[in-house]
Amino acid sequence: MDAQNTIVINGNDCQFSPGETILQVAERNNVHIPTLCHLKNTTPTGQCRICVVEVEGARSLVASCAAPAAKGMVVHTESPKVIKARKLVLQLMLSSGNHNCAVRVSDDKDWSQFQLDVNQYDKSEELCPVWGDCELQHLAYQYQVSADRFPRSEVPYPVEDVNPFIVRDFSRCIKCGRCVQACNEVQVNNAISFGYRGTATKIIAAEDRPLRTSDCVFCGECVQVCPVGALVEKDARYQVRPWETKKVRTTCSYCGVGCQLNLHVRDNKVVKVTGVEDVAPNYGSLCVKGRFGFDFIGSEERLTTPLIKENGEFREASWNEALNLVAEKLGTIKKEHGADSIGVLTSARVTNEDNYIANKFTRAVLKTNNIDHCARL
Repeated sequence: MDAQNTIVINGNDCQFSPGETILQVAERNNVHIPTLCHLKNTTPTGQCRICVVEVEGARSLVASCAAPAAKGMVVHTESPKVIKARKLVLQLMLSSGNHNCAVRVSDDKDWSQFQLDVNQYDKSEELCPVWGDCELQHLAYQYQVSADRFPRSEVPYPVEDVNPFIVRDFSRCIKCGRCVQACNEVQVNNAISFGYRGTATKIIAAEDRPLRTSDCVFCGECVQVCPVGALVEKDARYQVRPWETKKVRTTCSYCGVGCQLNLHVRDNKVVKVTGVEDVAPNYGSLCVKGRFGFDFIGSEERLTTPLIKENGEFREASWNEALNLVAEKLGTIKKEHGADSIGVLTSARVTNEDNYIANKFTRAVLKTNNIDHCARL
């Protein structure tokens, strides 16, 4: 082991590469450090202060996501000072806004009225829409923290649900900045940023406009990285809980890139779509079609069998009958009018492999070069 590039984490020697942060070294050595603001492959900010660790000789606790590892460091990730600091941060977060998860149940005297106020704000009688799937809630349980230490602070901004895809609940935003980094550094849409100051701080689109009138393209990257219930898919909000679904991995069919999806399925119906993390080519990112365009799958109007038109009306047919009819018609047209009387149009909505087969079919079977492809949907 190279002593020049070694730090000690919880009593264990760990090697690091120049430029690596304490958090990266810890993760590689299976040492868990909790985070709320950290977003992989983006500029670390140390915004949430949950990932603080104790470094011997340092004057204060250090944000492990932003602090580079250095020779001779001795790091403690769960010391009494660290745990005390994390508990304080969690208590402050839980006291700000409408975090009506079970961790607040100890606040008996205010719970009923608090819950009624949240119900009115949310227009729902249920607990938080991401109850059971919230990173803040998980940490509150882990560190046995409730929200009754500090008075609850009101959030002056109403829920924004005027677009068809995303509900923005500012009362549950912890201002971690993940959504801003996802928008600006991952998707590079630059549609949202921090606005205002102090207790009025808010994630805003340009000129604090609603998303539907801003530069947002509704890729949903912000929803996928949000650790709490501040950003939720509109169709899934209060409609489905994570334990009610199973994930089915598949490939997006909207274009030939091959983005990997997780279909969240309940009762044999797709209720939500997320990107598969840490897998090429999309590494969790999706476009608006891939993330939100799935309602057609369960449509009652969707065709489930080939149709053949006879005497002005359609009738159901088998695939063999339909394909034989198409082959016969194409053969007749080619014989009577020549191969160049036939043209083939393919789609940007199919895979590269399907477009390749269409190309081979057109040129090798039909014997024509009349094939074109739309670059849009």
